[in-house]
Amino acid sequence: MEDESQSGEASPAVQKRVRESFDRQGLMRHLGARISLITPGRVHIVLPARPEVTQQHGYFHAGATSAIADSAGGYAGYTLFPEDADVLTVEYKINLLAPAVGEHLEAVGTVLKSGRTLTVCGLEVFGHRADGVRKLVANGQQTLIRVPRER
Repeated sequence: MEDESQSGEASPAVQKRVRESFDRQGLMRHLGARISLITPGRVHIVLPARPEVTQQHGYFHAGATSAIADSAGGYAGYTLFPEDADVLTVEYKINLLAPAVGEHLEAVGTVLKSGRTLTVCGLEVFGHRADGVRKLVANGQQTLIRVPRER
């Protein structure tokens, strides 16, 4: 992980830019996901448990799990981009390690390498139970591309 992604809180301007972009995502709003942490090179997204985000056995659906992981990584990379840039996912791979259960999921995106064009992020998703147990349920890796912001 790069040194810059280990520092404290992101600037107010970066936090505002990330939150405004996140708020424009219809899927995140539909799922009920929210950003819980923004630091340079790292973003956490929380998804509360509700029937609409489960699969047939009552676990969080892999699609919901993957979607919040993708967004957490994308916004982690976005925190390090200049103000005139936007982010798109080029590819990502997710491993589902255990059934995703709990009161909520927490996706953590962390920049591993930020480049001028491509950025690589690590993705982790944790299930949080009511008794305080936090379990890794998915992990992966993602490649992002920096693109000029459309006006």
